[in-house]
Formats: sequence, structure tokens, C-alpha cells
Amino acid sequence: MFTIYVYVLDTLADWELGHVISELNSGRFFKKDAQCVSLKTVSFTKEPIHTMGGLTIIPDCLIDDIIVNETSVLLLPGADTWNDPKHGAIIEKASEFLTLGATVCAICGATAALAGFGLLDNRPHTSNGPGFLEMVSPCYKGQSFYVDKPSVTDNNLITASSTGALLWAKQIIERLDVFETRTLEAWYDYFNTGKPEHFFALMQTLSSDNGN
Repeated sequence: MFTIYVYVLDTLADWELGHVISELNSGRFFKKDAQCVSLKTVSFTKEPIHTMGGLTIIPDCLIDDIIVNETSVLLLPGADTWNDPKHGAIIEKASEFLTLGATVCAICGATAALAGFGLLDNRPHTSNGPGFLEMVSPCYKGQSFYVDKPSVTDNNLITASSTGALLWAKQIIERLDVFETRTLEAWYDYFNTGKPEHFFALMQTLSSDNGN
């Protein structure tokens, strides 16, 4: 079973998590033999946090409760508060994830937090455009590994820009191998273009999986 730990912090950018947590939590498009998924919100405190969109989230668990193994996944969303030192503990945990082969997925401001800890210095990654990480993370030394794309996968590290949430979700789902390939491609095409033919193609992949 995959355990998806979603780090929550004040000013969390709600929209960046929308696609990926909805699909992983609901399992509505999972293939028949997909592993089960458990999704948990985690923070440095059990106190309520308030997202950028005004939602209140009470974390399920604390950072010390995280169990790290190859089926653990850490989602780090963007927020305006990543420069607060109290978030250093989750970045240290992200380093442990990467070292042990667990998956870390960071988007927008969370990439800056990883960069400040040196975790992007030697791995392909992306963020909010060339020059962004140098501006917000003075210790960043990974310029030669920067890839100017909306979302970039490097084995167990998946990073994205603030506009890359949909592709980021696709790459995370692909990493976990919980969708059939045809389902994932149709899902991405539909949400990326809005064209109805991709919706019908998506539904057809599910009907085929059910033997219809």
C-alpha cells in the first residue's frame, strides 16, 4: 500500500494539489490491480492550518509520525510561508525520503525549500522559471541541472512550477503505476485540452478494463 503524506502549511496553494490528491484518494480511475493508497495530511503541529483559498485543515499526523519506505510518498505544495524555519524539519525528512528511495514531489515554493537545503544541486529539476531559485535560495547550486519545463521527473524526485500542477499529477500517478497507461494518457489529454473526445476515450479505457 502507498502512503501519501501531504504536508500542509499556512497559505498552502490549494489548486496545486487538486488533481493529484483527488485521483489518488478517490481511486476512481485506478486499474484493477493497483495498490491501495492511504492519504494523510501532515504538519509540524496539530493546530489547524489555513490555505490560500481560505480552507481550514487539521493535520492527521506530525512529521515524527511519518514512516519512510519505498511505498511512502511526500507531497510538498507551494505556499508563501516556506521560508519560515519551522518547515526545516519536513525538508530534512524529504532528504531521508530521497536517500531511502521513497518519492518526493514538490511544486512551486516547495522547490525553493528543497533548493535551500541543497537537495536540487545534483539532480534534474524545475521550478518557477530560470533564475527563480537563485533569487529565493541563495545557497542553490543546481543551475546546470535545471530543466525549463512545467514538471520534471528524476527517478524518485518530481518537481514542478506553479503552472505545472496537471503534468506533475500525471507524473506522480505514472510513478505509482496506479492507472493503466491508456487511462492516464486520456485523463491527461482531457484535463489538458477539455476536448470531449478525450473524455470518451477515458471512459472507454475503463469499460475495456471491466471487460465491456
